[in-house]
Amino acid sequence: MTTSPLPADHPPVLPAKTGILIANLGTPDGYDYWSMRRYLNEFLSDRRVIDINRLIWQPLLQLVILTKRPFTSGANYKLIWNHEANESPLMTITKSQTEMLRARAHEEWGDQVMVDFCMRYGNPSTPDVVDRMVKAGCRRIVFLPLYPQYAGPTSATANDQLFRALMQQTWQPAIRTVEPYLNRPDYIKALADSVRRALGDRIPPKLVASYHGMPQRYLMQGDPYHCQCQKTSRLLKEELGWPDGVIDTTFQSVFGREEWLRPYTVEHVAELARQGITEIAVISPAFASDCIETLEEINGEIRESFEEAGGHEFTYIPCLNDDPAHIEVMLNVVRENIVGWV
Repeated sequence: MTTSPLPADHPPVLPAKTGILIANLGTPDGYDYWSMRRYLNEFLSDRRVIDINRLIWQPLLQLVILTKRPFTSGANYKLIWNHEANESPLMTITKSQTEMLRARAHEEWGDQVMVDFCMRYGNPSTPDVVDRMVKAGCRRIVFLPLYPQYAGPTSATANDQLFRALMQQTWQPAIRTVEPYLNRPDYIKALADSVRRALGDRIPPKLVASYHGMPQRYLMQGDPYHCQCQKTSRLLKEELGWPDGVIDTTFQSVFGREEWLRPYTVEHVAELARQGITEIAVISPAFASDCIETLEEINGEIRESFEEAGGHEFTYIPCLNDDPAHIEVMLNVVRENIVGWV
């Protein structure tokens, strides 16, 4: 069977590819005031993140919060900034994850696939990357937000932005969004191995599993995030073979005055120290990449809270980042979601 050539005036049609698009939270382009303001404005204007009535929230955000917070947030970013590459650690790590996943995917599927990354907030934006993939011939895209546990303010808003990006496309690609991967044995094993690398065979008095926080009412509204965090901690304990009571599940990054998921990490570590537990380790299973919340908040504010309350030994266990085992988890997730497309 022969294919008729396209008419001379027909727009070009590239050979079809399958896209693999990983998505991370985002990062400001710099730690200066205006870069921080743009980033925070996009982040804090997301209705999945802050769902207060816009008539109340936007004046408060634009006239009060965004006049002050870019300075404090910028100072915190400056402490962890990758000055050599002039980018945040999250950007550096996400680039490395993408390059490693691309290499593994090309080993398996060759030129049939295109691997890229986008950010929910900041650059490279989801619409820009989707447009680039479509123009490169991607007729199908596997979308992998880098959140092991599902939450409205993380997984859902990443998907929202993807679907908004598709609204701009004349010829929309087929899409598969991946489900949460918190209970995958390869993911849990990679987490456990990171604990073993940091601690050896030693079982600490407490391992604090600190997850990003969100308002308590989200749980009451049906968001499964809290339950999935608890399950991750339980599976990690079982994989390590540790006794009950060693791993505590806590939540960080509280914002505003309403009740958030408890216990709060910053308060919990101080209470442990006051109880006489002067040695703890902290891990962040909800974060696929080290970022401001881990490198500055945990190693800064939370460490200080523990030490000021009498704690002595504080071990932060890095995120899985670009560890080969983590890249293999991503590849396995893609394998399961790309079936029939390559």
